[in-house]
Amino acid sequence: SLSQPEREGTFHRGAGLNLTSGQYTAPIAGYYSFTTTLHIARREPRRKGQGWRQSRLRVLICVQSRCRHNSHLETVSRLESSSDPFTISVTGTLYLQAGQYASVFVDNTAGSPLTVRSGSDFSAVLLGV
Repeated sequence: SLSQPEREGTFHRGAGLNLTSGQYTAPIAGYYSFTTTLHIARREPRRKGQGWRQSRLRVLICVQSRCRHNSHLETVSRLESSSDPFTISVTGTLYLQAGQYASVFVDNTAGSPLTVRSGSDFSAVLLGV
């Protein structure tokens, strides 16, 4: 059945996605295609002398909050001083056992607070068992 969550313009099907925790729990064991697209903005303007050229932003989709080899998807982006706001995406396939969950993590080395803006998304689709 199709459910309409609180936020306007979003939808989810099935009970696997928890919008409060940001976790997708696999109802059955299998291979799942995961995708996240995050629209990110800095909460503070860049201060003079801050080295954005060295700043990296990692976005990961991890199983059971363990971002280890073979249990996560990852992308790394260099933060440019001129690209604000910017978009970063991760997509790929992970194997989950029934009851395991996957969630999105942002590893911010920028030294400045970041905000994930509205319009960002996270999805999971069962590909096969």
